[in-house]
Amino acid sequence: MDQRIAADRAARPLAEPVDESLTARVTLDEHAIVTGWNAGAERLLGYSAAQIVGRSAAVLLADPIPSEDLRPIAELPRWNGQVSVRHRDGQRLEIRVLAHHRTPETGTREWFLVSALTGKQPQPADDTLVGRSFAQSPSYAQALYDTGLRARWVNERMAQALGLTQDDLLGLRTGEGVDGPVGEQAEQGMLRVLATGEPEYQETFMRAGGETREHAWSVVLSPLRDRTDHVQGVCLTAHDITEQYWARKRLQLIAEAGRRIGTTLDVMRTAQELADVTVPELADFVSVDLLTSLDDLHEPLPAGGTAAGPLHLRRAAHQSVTPGIPEAVVGLGEVDGYPERSAPVESLRSGRASLHEMTEAAIAGWAAGDPVRSSRVRELGIHSVMTVPLSARGTTLGVAVFYRYRHPEIFQQDDLVLAEELVARAAVCIDNALRYTRERGTAVMLQRSLLPRRLPEQAAVEVASRYLPAGGHAGVGGDWFDVIPLSGARVALVVGDVVGHGIHASATMGRLRTAVRTLADIDLPPDELLTHLDDLVARLSTEQESDQVADRYPEPVGEVGATCLYAVYDPISRRCALARAGHPRPVVVRPEGTAELVDLPAGPLLGLGGLPFEAAEIDLPEGSLLALYTDGLIESRDRDIDDGLHRLCHLLTRPTPSLDALCDTVLADFLPERPADDVALLLARTRALDTSQVATWEIPADPSAVAQTRKDALAQVEAWGLEDAAFVTELVVSELVTNAIRHGQPPIQLRLIHDSSLICEVSDGSNTAPHLRRARTYDEGGRGLLLVAQLTQRWGTRQGARGKTIWAEQTFEPSLPGHF
Repeated sequence: MDQRIAADRAARPLAEPVDESLTARVTLDEHAIVTGWNAGAERLLGYSAAQIVGRSAAVLLADPIPSEDLRPIAELPRWNGQVSVRHRDGQRLEIRVLAHHRTPETGTREWFLVSALTGKQPQPADDTLVGRSFAQSPSYAQALYDTGLRARWVNERMAQALGLTQDDLLGLRTGEGVDGPVGEQAEQGMLRVLATGEPEYQETFMRAGGETREHAWSVVLSPLRDRTDHVQGVCLTAHDITEQYWARKRLQLIAEAGRRIGTTLDVMRTAQELADVTVPELADFVSVDLLTSLDDLHEPLPAGGTAAGPLHLRRAAHQSVTPGIPEAVVGLGEVDGYPERSAPVESLRSGRASLHEMTEAAIAGWAAGDPVRSSRVRELGIHSVMTVPLSARGTTLGVAVFYRYRHPEIFQQDDLVLAEELVARAAVCIDNALRYTRERGTAVMLQRSLLPRRLPEQAAVEVASRYLPAGGHAGVGGDWFDVIPLSGARVALVVGDVVGHGIHASATMGRLRTAVRTLADIDLPPDELLTHLDDLVARLSTEQESDQVADRYPEPVGEVGATCLYAVYDPISRRCALARAGHPRPVVVRPEGTAELVDLPAGPLLGLGGLPFEAAEIDLPEGSLLALYTDGLIESRDRDIDDGLHRLCHLLTRPTPSLDALCDTVLADFLPERPADDVALLLARTRALDTSQVATWEIPADPSAVAQTRKDALAQVEAWGLEDAAFVTELVVSELVTNAIRHGQPPIQLRLIHDSSLICEVSDGSNTAPHLRRARTYDEGGRGLLLVAQLTQRWGTRQGARGKTIWAEQTFEPSLPGHF
C-alpha cells in the first residue's frame, strides 16, 4: 500500500508551490545551439522558446567570449560564474550561471545551464527560518558557548539528550550540564579552541541524562568569529554515531578474533581464545562446551546432529567480566548434563543460533530446573542469553553460550550475527585441532608400534636409545632406529628418517624398517643393503604417483624419500662396516675419551635411484662408543649444523654412570623443550669376544677329515663346559663339514663361537647356497640339513667376498660364572 502511494506521488508533477519559472533553464548542444528553453528563461531574457530554440547561444551574449577561453571550459564537467547577457529589449544583464556538462539518456553530450531569478539577497524571513532550522534539527545536538564557557543557546535535540530544558542549561558550563569526565573533556577542548582558533574533534561514549541507553557521540568544537575574525565563542555540535560505532566495534572484534583465535592446535586453548575475545566486548560471561563424544581420540569425529534426549557436554572454556568467574556452575574439564528443552540443546539439535531474554518461559524453565544455575541468574541479574552451536565441515562439536548482566542492553539481532561469525571461525579452528590431535595420536601410536619396544639381547654391544616425537605443528615424522642381531655374534645398528610428517611418513617408516630387517637377515653388506632399499623407496614413490592418478580425489602426501645409516659391528674382529644414504655422520668416542665424526661418504638420499653407495670399515676397540642419530637432534633455527655436531661430540665425552644417563644428558642439553622435528638417538658401546671364546680350524677337502674335525669340536665344547650341547654340536659339525667337502670348494673352515649361545660356522669357497628340502622315504641323502634346522634354534647362510658361510645356533643358559 505504502509503495503504491509513493509511486503515485512520484508520477505526479511537483506540487503547486514549486514555481519552475523562478529558474531560467537552458540546454545547449556541443556546438552551443539552443535546444531547450523554459518559461524562466523567457521571463529573464524576454525571448520565447519559439524565437530562440535552434539558434546559437552567442546571440544572447552582451560580449563575445574568446575561443581560447572556451576551450578549457569544454573539458570541464561543470562550470559556474558571472555572464553578461542582453535582454531582448537591449538591456544589459549580469547574471550568475551554473552550467552542467552532462550526457542524458539520448547519449549525446549537452550543456544544462541554470540561473535563479530570486534568492540573490537574503529575505527578512530568512533569519527566522535559519534560527528554526538550528533549533529544531533532529539530526544533531548543538549548543553555543561564550568565551567564559557559559551556554548561551542550545537546540531542542541537545536539551532532549540531556533531559533538561533550554532555560535549565543557559548559563551553565559543559561540565555542569554533563557531569563526569565527558563534560571535563569537552571543556578542555573548548579552551584549546578559544586559544588556537582551530576546530577540534572528539568522540565519546556515554549515557546522557535524557537517554535510556549509552550512545556514541561525534563531537565537533568549532570557533565562532565576529566580522573582525576574533573568536567570540564556541559551537558544540554532537552527532549520534551509535550505529556506526557498534559497526566499527564489530569489525574490530572480527579482526581481533582472526588474529587471536586458532593460534595453536590445542582444542581447549582454542576454545578459551574464543571466550577471551568475546568478553567483555560482546558478553559479560561466555561458556564453551564440547560434546563428550569428542573425548575418544581414536574414534572419527561425529557427523551431523545429536541424538534425542539430554546431552552431556564437557566445559572447554569460560570467561567473565567478574574476577573469579562466579557465573560458572561447571569447572573447566568437567561434564554437565543439559535437559532436553534447554536452550543449548535446542541450538545443538537445530544447528541454529538463538536469542532469548531470561523472562521467556523456556529460558526461565531451564534455569528453574537447575537450582544452582537459577540462583546465579538471580544474584547477578542476567537478563539475556545467546546460544550458538559450534559446527564445522558438517560436524557438530558443541555450543557456545553468551550472557549479559552488567551490560544494560539486551542482546540484539546484530549481536547474534556477530556471535555466529566468531563462533564459526572458532569452530573451524577447533575442528582443525581435533583432526590434528587425532591424526597425530594415530601417527604416534602407529610409529611407536613400529619402533622396537625393547632392544634385543645380544653380546656385541651395550645399547641405549631415545625417541622424541615432534611438538607444535610439525606432527609425527618417520624417524626410526633398530638393533638387529646377525649371525656370527655380529649386530646391525640402523637409524633412518623418512621425509615428511604424519601417518604417511610413519607408515613408510614401517615398510622401510621391515625391509631393512629382511635384507639384514640375508647378511647383505651395508652398501648393497642401501642399494636394495633405494630400489624399494623408488618403487614406493612410483606406486604413490599411480595411486594419485587413479584416485579421483587424491590426497597430496608429498614425495617419498628417506635417509638411512646402516652399520654392522663384529665383536670378534672388532671392526665396523658402515654406509649412509644422505644421513648425518655417526660419532665415535674412543676408549681414551676422544670423539670424532666418522669419515664416511654421504651417499644419495634413498629414492633417487641409480647412484652408488660406498661403505667404509673402521676399527672399534672394546669400549668404544658409537652414536647414531637423526638430523632433528643437531639441526635448529638458532644453531648452525656444524656447531651442533661439535656440541654433540663434546657432550658424548662427558662421564656418565650409564648409556641411558648419557642419552638423557644429550637430549636435555640439545632439546630443553619439545623438538620441532622428530629425534632418534641410538648409542652403542662395543664389546669384544675374547680369543678363548672363538675356536677355528682349517679343514682339508677330504672326507676322512670329518671324523677328526668332529673330535676337535667335541673337545672344545667340553672345554667350554657345554656338555649338554655336545650331541647336537657333533651332528651339526659332521653335517655341515661333510656338505662343504662334497658340494663346496676349498678353502674350508670351521669356527665355533661361544657367546650367549653356541654358534657353529662352516665356510667354503663356493657361492652356491644350500636349500632345505624334505627327503623322500627311499632317498639316500637330503636329511642332514633338515636335522640341523630341527635341532638348532636358528640356521642360515651368508655370502662373503670369498664364498659363503653356513651357520647354526644353539641357545642355552650360560654355565660359566662371570660370562655374559
